[in-house]
Amino acid sequence: MKGLDAGVDDYLTKPFSFAEFLARLRALARRPSSAPIRRLEVRDLTLDLDSRRVFRGRREIQLTRTEYRLLEFLMERSGRVASRSAIIEAVWGVDTTVEGNTLDAFVRLLRAKVDHGHQPKLIHTVRGLGYCLRPEAEE
Repeated sequence: MKGLDAGVDDYLTKPFSFAEFLARLRALARRPSSAPIRRLEVRDLTLDLDSRRVFRGRREIQLTRTEYRLLEFLMERSGRVASRSAIIEAVWGVDTTVEGNTLDAFVRLLRAKVDHGHQPKLIHTVRGLGYCLRPEAEE
């Protein structure tokens, strides 16, 4: 009873028959697997890695593929500054030549979609270093 109350949903007491053991294993194998939903969350911003959907509060945000990769990269490093070169490499790849102003333009577009009309602002510029997505307001 203690085990069931603690969350166990099946058990087998000794002595047990091997046939019963195999039958219980078959029954467990028939249970539907419920894979955990993979998502990143920072305050009210949610990025669902499986469906590739983004929400700020209850509002869904439509992002381009590049904006999505940029946001995912920043959310994975929430609270830490990502250098401009690390962002460009992660979002566009090592073999591409992307100008810094291209990154700035995409950050501007992403801010307009993610932060516009919301408090606190989540996407922050760290002068001379890069960008940071952090849950608290910029100081």
